[in-house]
Amino acid sequence: MTEVATSATSERLLVIIDPVARRVDPESVRIAKDVLSAGATTKVCLPDGPEEFIRMLARRGSRRPVVVGDDRALVRAVSLLHRQRELAGCVLSMVPVGAGSGVLSLARSLGVPTGTVAAARAVLEGAERRLDLLVDDSDGVVVGAVGIPPLTAGREAPEGATAVSRPWLRTCQSLVRTLVPARPARVTPAALPAATGPARLRVEVDGETLVDLGQPLEAVSVTPDGSGSATVEVRPVSVGAAAAPLLGTGRRITVSGADFRYRADAVVAGPVRRRTWTVFEGGLGLTLPTPD
Repeated sequence: MTEVATSATSERLLVIIDPVARRVDPESVRIAKDVLSAGATTKVCLPDGPEEFIRMLARRGSRRPVVVGDDRALVRAVSLLHRQRELAGCVLSMVPVGAGSGVLSLARSLGVPTGTVAAARAVLEGAERRLDLLVDDSDGVVVGAVGIPPLTAGREAPEGATAVSRPWLRTCQSLVRTLVPARPARVTPAALPAATGPARLRVEVDGETLVDLGQPLEAVSVTPDGSGSATVEVRPVSVGAAAAPLLGTGRRITVSGADFRYRADAVVAGPVRRRTWTVFEGGLGLTLPTPD
């Protein structure tokens, strides 16, 4: 971990640069540091990993924290502040840096500029905006949305896996399987993955059942709508003509049934049999560009 202090104006910032950002896009990191240091008194922290990232944020003192990194770095910061019960009194800022638009989709959806210079200027010149969050019954926090199931029609690979999309490679693999005798795999109940196909789940919104276990589902999404409530969309499995989604709005959403996994922001969680999310109105203070 490295700390570098620079001074400009009376504004005091704690700039925490995620190690992934430094590795995948060092030029954007350099630009962000230059712009922020030119406009504020900054303390730049270069943690070596998530643990040091958390320690630096916890020791921020009176400085306004600025996360330089991708969606995971933002969620890590928000989760820590939530666990410390300090979100209400803290304003967080972000300069998105990451490899590919997919790892910055949450920041973009929140209104954070994805251009490095524009985002750094928004940190210096923007204004605080209070955003709604979802908090689950295990004290986990969701900045963006919840999705069930977490994978889309088997096209997305689990975190850490590599998807195979080359036809010639699939052909070679198929040929190898025909030449090498297959050995029966030893499967234990604990090793069985949770189902990712159509699910039968009960979805309740503020205590009222939106859909029950008798209806197979393709997907469920829960998204804060900015008004202190969350929008719930349930897509039933369609037979023939596409089935219309079921919609609901409320502050407390419970999903229960067979074991299921879900995507919360950039993380896949579960399996669980029951999970309740409650809207935390105005839970996150984020610096965003001021309207023109």
